[in-house]
Amino acid sequence: MASGRPFRAFVSYSHADAAFASWLQRKLEAYRLPRRLAGEVEPISGQAPGRIGPVFRDRPDLSAAGDLTTAVREAIALSSALVVVASPDAAASQWVAREIDLFRDLHPGAPVLVALVRGEPDEALPEALRAGEAGPLAADFRRQGDGRRLAFLKIVAGLAGLPLDALVQRDAQRQVRRVMTVTLGTAILLVIMVLLLAAALRARSEAERRRVTADEMIGKLLTEVRGELEGTGNVKLMMAVNQLAMDYYGKQGDLRGMADASLAQRARVLHALGQDDEKQSRYDSALARFREAHRTTAAMLAKSPDDPNAIFAHAQSEFYLGLVAKRRKDRAAAARHWQGYLRQAQALAKAEPGSVRSLLEQGYANGNLCDLNREDGYDLKTAERQCRAAIELEQAALAKSSELPLALANRHGAMALTQFALKRYDEALASRRQEAALLDPLIAIDPGNVEYALRRSWSDIGTASILIALGRPAEAAALLRLSVARQRAVFADNSDDARVVETRLRTHLYLVRALRGSGRDSAPELAETRRLESAMADFGAEAAAKAKSMRAKILSQGDAT
Repeated sequence: MASGRPFRAFVSYSHADAAFASWLQRKLEAYRLPRRLAGEVEPISGQAPGRIGPVFRDRPDLSAAGDLTTAVREAIALSSALVVVASPDAAASQWVAREIDLFRDLHPGAPVLVALVRGEPDEALPEALRAGEAGPLAADFRRQGDGRRLAFLKIVAGLAGLPLDALVQRDAQRQVRRVMTVTLGTAILLVIMVLLLAAALRARSEAERRRVTADEMIGKLLTEVRGELEGTGNVKLMMAVNQLAMDYYGKQGDLRGMADASLAQRARVLHALGQDDEKQSRYDSALARFREAHRTTAAMLAKSPDDPNAIFAHAQSEFYLGLVAKRRKDRAAAARHWQGYLRQAQALAKAEPGSVRSLLEQGYANGNLCDLNREDGYDLKTAERQCRAAIELEQAALAKSSELPLALANRHGAMALTQFALKRYDEALASRRQEAALLDPLIAIDPGNVEYALRRSWSDIGTASILIALGRPAEAAALLRLSVARQRAVFADNSDDARVVETRLRTHLYLVRALRGSGRDSAPELAETRRLESAMADFGAEAAAKAKSMRAKILSQGDAT
């Protein structure tokens, strides 16, 4: 966009949309164009290449102006494009209308982009944009529209004069490179730690000093390194980290002589190894890990029955044993362990009353029992009561801390599943929207995080199933297509993660169902489900059987996943 004007764009908005307009201005001015596309965009005068350039937003930029009308006219005259923040309030604003007319008068043919943030297009577009002269909506920032990330890239493409497909592709590649950088750095750190740990293990004559050093390194592996890897979704490297840690603790059969800190560390290693086995549907291996962890935390609790950390550790062991039992359809064992988990959570609440940790653990325990009682319609009324208790407890924890709201989002998702099973579809849809509203800010902060992307996909699938049940398959199809696009950007390098492949399969199966329900062609999506079902078989016979069952269930009558 060749121009001698000092502003790339003028943002026109109503006072009710000031927060969004401020966010959009900051985001545009901070955005760095992908390197391979930056050369195609002529920079604003005085602006470094690769940047969108200054964006004018009248309220703060005119705070010192004596004549608002004159200042607005000058700012619009110095802007190369107009971005209109569309909402019912903007449609009713005489100032937004005047700014649109003024921009068109001063710059005939210059880009006028629309950012829809609230309401439907027919009630959110100012009258001047309804006649069709400005073309179709540039970007729909609503959750049911493009979503913030894709909508933002549409605005960038319009301002920079770039093809949207190229910008989306390059932006996604940049996210992948960021993940690769984190992974490479972690791998280098892992190699260094392997060498240090090997040296520590060889020097048995300095047993205590080396033990402390090794324990510290294991702790680093399990916290900083593994925490980074969970966000990237690199399953193989996570398993290497876990196995290295387990090699240190694995040969210790007699737990009586172990120090408290070593017992706690050993339990954490076993929990981590078991988690990765469970995520990859290796339930026999996961069960062995979690049983050994249970033996370890029971030893901790026997030594210090009133220690909150020992109670917490044993609660985790009860949870994981219940999780594997549920995965293996052993309802009795799952109920036994999850009731044990609730008892430990309640004991923790007595040991440290009102703590964030005890509130969360009680919330998780009630949430697990809600899931169990909802399954196959076992006891939906009890499930609803337990879900409600979980939400209240986790909200209380969130109010006391800066904890990320991921757990609370999961609880709203579980409540939606329960309400769906009770055929209270409107309530279920409201719960799904609450879930998405908690997840979206997390994704905005870390758009490449695989865990966040998985949970957002599950929310989309659940919402789509509700829309189908409400007789709105076309809306479900539109939502799922958007979900597929988001998955493509994040899941490109995670074909070794069973949860990713299963989530993609479930999404496409529901998309086929929604397309069929709205009388549209589903052949390409059906072919993709076959490919993903074949990929599921790579994770073993149990995963293959699960994929086959999903196909039969979803395409015949649907579930409420």
